[in-house]
Amino acid sequence: MTPNTLTAHAILDLIKQKKLSAKDVFASVSAQIQKTEKDVHAYATIFDAPQIQENAAVPIPIAIKDNICIKGELTTCSSQILSGFKPPYDATVIQKLKASGAVFTGHANMDEFAFGSSTETSYYGPTRNPWNLACVPGGSSGGSAAAVAANEAIWALGSDTGGSIRQPAALCGVVGLKPTYGRVSRYGLIAFASSLDQIGPITKDITDAALLLNIIAGHDEHDSTSVDLPVPDYTKALRNDVKGLKIGIPKEYFIEGIDPQVKKSVFDAIAILKKCGATFEEISLPHTEYAVSTYYIVATAEASSNLARFDGIQYGLRRKPDHIRKTPLIDLYEETRDIGFGTEAKRRIMLGTYALSSGYYDAYYLKGLKVRTLIKKDFDEAFKKVDAIITPTSPTTAFKIGEKTNDPLSMYLSDIYTISANLSGIPAISIPCGLSKDNLPIGLQIMAKPFDEEMLFRIGFTFEQNK
Repeated sequence: MTPNTLTAHAILDLIKQKKLSAKDVFASVSAQIQKTEKDVHAYATIFDAPQIQENAAVPIPIAIKDNICIKGELTTCSSQILSGFKPPYDATVIQKLKASGAVFTGHANMDEFAFGSSTETSYYGPTRNPWNLACVPGGSSGGSAAAVAANEAIWALGSDTGGSIRQPAALCGVVGLKPTYGRVSRYGLIAFASSLDQIGPITKDITDAALLLNIIAGHDEHDSTSVDLPVPDYTKALRNDVKGLKIGIPKEYFIEGIDPQVKKSVFDAIAILKKCGATFEEISLPHTEYAVSTYYIVATAEASSNLARFDGIQYGLRRKPDHIRKTPLIDLYEETRDIGFGTEAKRRIMLGTYALSSGYYDAYYLKGLKVRTLIKKDFDEAFKKVDAIITPTSPTTAFKIGEKTNDPLSMYLSDIYTISANLSGIPAISIPCGLSKDNLPIGLQIMAKPFDEEMLFRIGFTFEQNK
């Protein structure tokens, strides 16, 4: 038995039976990191061996995306501009994990400031897909997904702004959940787009996702967007039963451009759920075609505002200019940002600043907010008819490293199926549903009403038990 290959719930059962110790599990994960990290590069920073509490409730090794603050540990958003930054406090999700006895393996690599769909924009270099090292793991939480897929962590946390948990989970063959906006505290998450960002779990199966969400979910007075609602025990939703459920299939998600292998795997999954008693009907989400455009207006506008704080004064990198061109302070800002931010970060900051600028605010940002409302209304109407919605997670399987780096628009379209859930604030999960002829994973996305993560777990668990 190799502990690092097991699920968290299997490990917890073995620890309870005294057939395994928490130290054994961590040792197994550490050995796997030493063996495979040079090839996969799932981590931006690997932490020193921690104190392990054998009697803790959940002493499971976990990788944390490099934009979630851990007190005293290097936290850089995989960007040079935050080099050397060690937060003076823990994110709320980290406080909860520490209270449960979780063991932190390191900060997982990511696209710089979560700007990307392939984990190629990291200052530390790209992460590779454990299924095929020539391919990307997806992004921006690619390091988190790759760590779990490569057994370099038992489970992981990522953040999802437009699909950044679900898309890499699909490409790496693991489970990735974006909870409802407000279900998990964002306190201590270094912001990309504050109205879209959400922390969530990346795990080996549905049961582990439910266990991890149990730990991190809940109201937080430090986060004004955190919703004060009771948190159910999500493991109680893990039942092999979808009888009577009505599931929608949006016609807009199965148009030209989808890989035929992805389409076939999704419809094979639908056939399994039909056999289990679910019914399906075609639905329409008519504003889907505007989702990518809307997202890249709203998200970049919020990003340009959030990243204005990184100027060489308070955090990380400070690059003093060789000579004064304007004023000492302005020159310091410009020099620091020019060197500290990568190409994609600069592109998004400039696009967002333009959309918010005088004369363009109404034409772009305000219009984007109005279309966002229409997209949300599409889902509101759909959920009056159905209990859940099923789509592909990504239109393709993992693409080759370098294939889309010089074509930003093509890269942006990688998130075409995931973006709408963030714009609408609804929960969505990606679960593995097959392999391509090249042996690359394919992901199935399930979406549900706000705060109905239990529906995702119920449907996902049923599929998992019957596939």
